[in-house]
Amino acid sequence: MMKKPFVTKEQLETITKEYPTPFHLYDEKGIRENARKLKQAFAWNPGFKEYFAVKATPNPAILRILKEEGCGTDCSSMTELMMSERIGFAGDEIMFSSNDTPAEEFIKARELDATINLDDITHIDFLKKSAGIPKKISCRFNPGGIFELGTDIMDNPGDAKYGMTKEQILEAYARLKDLGVETFGMHAFLASNTVTNEYYPTLAKILFQLAVEIKEKTGVALSFINLSGGVGVPYTPDKEPNDILAIGEGVHKVYDEVLAPAGMGDVKIFTELGRFMLAPYGHLVVKAIHEKHIYKEYIGVDACAVNLMRPAMYGAYHHITVMGKEEMPCDHIYDITGSLCENNDKFAVDRKLPEIEIGDLLVIHDTGAHGFAMGYNYNGKLKSAELLLREDGSVKLIRRAETPEDYFATLEGFWDLT
Repeated sequence: MMKKPFVTKEQLETITKEYPTPFHLYDEKGIRENARKLKQAFAWNPGFKEYFAVKATPNPAILRILKEEGCGTDCSSMTELMMSERIGFAGDEIMFSSNDTPAEEFIKARELDATINLDDITHIDFLKKSAGIPKKISCRFNPGGIFELGTDIMDNPGDAKYGMTKEQILEAYARLKDLGVETFGMHAFLASNTVTNEYYPTLAKILFQLAVEIKEKTGVALSFINLSGGVGVPYTPDKEPNDILAIGEGVHKVYDEVLAPAGMGDVKIFTELGRFMLAPYGHLVVKAIHEKHIYKEYIGVDACAVNLMRPAMYGAYHHITVMGKEEMPCDHIYDITGSLCENNDKFAVDRKLPEIEIGDLLVIHDTGAHGFAMGYNYNGKLKSAELLLREDGSVKLIRRAETPEDYFATLEGFWDLT
């Protein structure tokens, strides 16, 4: 099976005349259609809102598109809060879910009237001292143990640094109620990049049952439950993508089974999806510039782990299309490599692909989330441009490529240390 790029070879050849490779390219049409489908999946819940995880794709042009589609932002740092503010997000449009949070970030979140999601029970006193307790607040739950779907182990919450235990969260709500909080929410993230329609409904049932218990034991009736992220995308072409409409209906069913009978049929459902919202709608476009024939066959491209860290960091799979050779047999085996002085700087290992020639354009798929965002400057490498393929087929530069002057800017005044 193959993945099909959202752009043609002819389009890329035109784009590269103005913007040299490598660059990240985003598909506005796909982003908007996906956002609307998510909204449709949860239309049964009048208060539903998606808070896009800014960390996945922190670009104002992308955030504006999602704002137009009714999304808010999920922020976890000062600069993400500042970016949201500058684009026009405020108040109920911002969720601030952070951990080991500096005081100034809580202060900024309070200034924006963002919904603060407390990661730990000790943060109650820290927030009270640094920024004051708001009238609306959320708490993050960690059930511990191993999270399983049937016999499949999905993740290990008990080994995660996030969230509170059940006993702590019950105590936290009671304390926050005494401190004057009037509107409460709950948040949890149990597994990353699940490709199954059962994850959200299973998580929802855990949280809904806890919400009923919280009401019974503390008198706190939650106003919203944030299912966070974790709904993933099929990076490998053999997997079926998640059906967001089926996922939404699965959550709906559990909502009617657990919350409605408990008199909690007005609870709003929130999501904080990053990967699902953006990953398939981003390509890293690179050019083959070298070939090497030693113990293995290598193709060197003009990008590296600076542009896409996931393969080097996690051994993650990203599908690759050799543009113009989609119908040719994949009868060559290559490692596709970058130029870092690190042996793990490989976009693909032992990958079956058509014969690649110098100058060929390659599309690396599913880089729309956690692609550019995870970039860094090791080896003095510079981050590439980001481009938006608009619905009318035109292309807009939405972040210029870095220059050496950008890299040296923070050294201003420190060249001569004598």
